[in-house]
Amino acid sequence: MTKGVKHGKSRVKKAAMAATEKIGSWKIRTKMILLLFVMATISISLFAFLWRHQADAADLLERAGIVTWFDSGEFLEKAETAAKYYNVPESEDDEEGKKAFEPFLDLLVDDYTGVSIYGLDDGLYRYGRTPKILNHFIFGSILASSQSILGEQYGDIPMKFANGTYDMIYYSYNRSKFTYPYVIASIILCVAVFLSGILIFIGRMMKRVSAVKDSIVRMSVGDLSSPVPSCGADEIGIVSKELDTLRQTLQENIRRESESRQANQDLITAMSHDLRTPLTVLNGYLEVLKLKRADPGAREKYVDRCLEKAADIKALTDRMFEYALVYEENETADLKPLPISDLAECLRENCEFIRIAGFTVEEKFEYGAESEMYGDKVMLKRIFSNLFSNILKYGDKKGEVTVQICPECGRLKILITNLIKKDAADTESNQIGLRSVRKMVEMHQGELYTFVETNIYIVGIVFDMIHKYSG
Repeated sequence: MTKGVKHGKSRVKKAAMAATEKIGSWKIRTKMILLLFVMATISISLFAFLWRHQADAADLLERAGIVTWFDSGEFLEKAETAAKYYNVPESEDDEEGKKAFEPFLDLLVDDYTGVSIYGLDDGLYRYGRTPKILNHFIFGSILASSQSILGEQYGDIPMKFANGTYDMIYYSYNRSKFTYPYVIASIILCVAVFLSGILIFIGRMMKRVSAVKDSIVRMSVGDLSSPVPSCGADEIGIVSKELDTLRQTLQENIRRESESRQANQDLITAMSHDLRTPLTVLNGYLEVLKLKRADPGAREKYVDRCLEKAADIKALTDRMFEYALVYEENETADLKPLPISDLAECLRENCEFIRIAGFTVEEKFEYGAESEMYGDKVMLKRIFSNLFSNILKYGDKKGEVTVQICPECGRLKILITNLIKKDAADTESNQIGLRSVRKMVEMHQGELYTFVETNIYIVGIVFDMIHKYSG
């Protein structure tokens, strides 16, 4: 039973929500027309209700003592006091009697109250006067229609006059004074109800328009982080939705432009950093050649190294030119099967370079002659050039630099350790080189980790090796 009731309530709630969403998708013009019809119906129904119950309203005002339309007690007291001084005309044709009786009628009769005198025994009309208000009770007029609802206040009593006792009928239409103020108040109330619905609707529309306006102002001053509020599914809602889409598009474009600018800046900085290392190596070899201390064999070897470094610089500048021509959001590595011996040779060159700079280097290379990995040779040179450049900058020559290559669980592990200079913390660093190395290692699907242990700096790199199976 309870589940059935809950299920019924749920269905009603869903139906109400569906109806609300459907109405919300209507055009503003359709909503306005429907609202005008509904408010007009409510206002007309309210006026009809007030019109039918005007007698109840008049009674309420009288019972509350707010107004007194006609005091019958006071009227009769005044009539009894004056009646004993006047003679009622003998008949309807007694003109002299009528003339003498006029002051009595002037005392009691006004625009809303009338009096008629009849014989008590024969019931014949003697004389009387009707209120002037009856002249306005035209059929179909407001007063006539209202009076049919309000009714008249009526009384019939025997009254003692100077020439005998007669039947006096009095009737009051004082309630007709209530008609026009009541009708005007009812109209004002109904118009207020009608306008209130329209004004509330317009107010809500203006509130939504104001919200959209505020969003436009925020966007105009550069605030694209604040979403445009949802304003339904009508014309204003469509404008707000499209405006929010525009905001998101602008925000995304600005973000991409900022990232692109930063990426270009990082690329230029990284390339400049990468170029500095081979240039430094090249300069070192040339300085050695300039001193003419090397034998002819070593000199030829140094010349070859200089040519290799010049080739590295050319490769780096070619790549920079390539990125300058066609910028890609993400730099990619050209991975090809690469002998581990090539990687080891790259490491030996860098070891040789820091030896020339005064470092003591221990090489521990263990790998198979035919071992291979997927790698980008130019990018691998950039990786190790950056790492050894950091050793030159932050390493202490008093400590030994250890470079190790060894296979481990089907992966190639490279460890580089060096002693850190005491004043390394004071040396300015933006970490661009290390960030560049990490990014390039990740492009090789490898892993890079660094840590410091008792003033020893350790860099570890792990690459996947190519597994060859013999049938």
